[in-house]
Amino acid sequence: MKIWWVSLVFVITNVGALAEEPQLSSPRVVFQTNYGDIEFGFYPSVAPKTVDHIFKLVRLGCYNTNHFFRVDRGFVAQVADVASGRSAPMNEEQRKEAEKTIVGEFSDVKHVRGILSMGRYSDPDSAQSSFSILLGDAPHLDGQYAIFGKVTKGDETLRKLEELPTHREGIFVMERGILKKRLAASAVEIER
Repeated sequence: MKIWWVSLVFVITNVGALAEEPQLSSPRVVFQTNYGDIEFGFYPSVAPKTVDHIFKLVRLGCYNTNHFFRVDRGFVAQVADVASGRSAPMNEEQRKEAEKTIVGEFSDVKHVRGILSMGRYSDPDSAQSSFSILLGDAPHLDGQYAIFGKVTKGDETLRKLEELPTHREGIFVMERGILKKRLAASAVEIER
């Protein structure tokens, strides 16, 4: 009986630790797409430098006229890097912020549906402004990409994106046709 009790306490403690989610900040960002809005909340306690950088890009209007360049059903919808993904020209302040790289703020938060995760090159400190919205669980990304927030509203929009016809280009699954014209995104900061 004593062994059973110790095992039970161990299981309850671990389940509580695994279920704990980081605290979301109150400000939200809304990406307005042709398929509906997607609202994001942020984890400043998990990735403070990344959150500050993304908020600054939003405040400067850097994501306006940007697009999703990758929609891989059950995996990710990836927002293009603003330095090359916008259809509108950038002013000097926008360009300067868009070209900054952010140190990799890796955490124990899991890559599950709805999570926001920075894109980067092979250098762990090369993230700029491209990020992915997870469309499914991706444990192979855990600890390798900076998670900075999650979708708080707009799962129906994500489902619409997943239904777009796609084709494979190398390692990417791309929307058929001209993605920039079909998936324009602009960001608006809102206070909660």
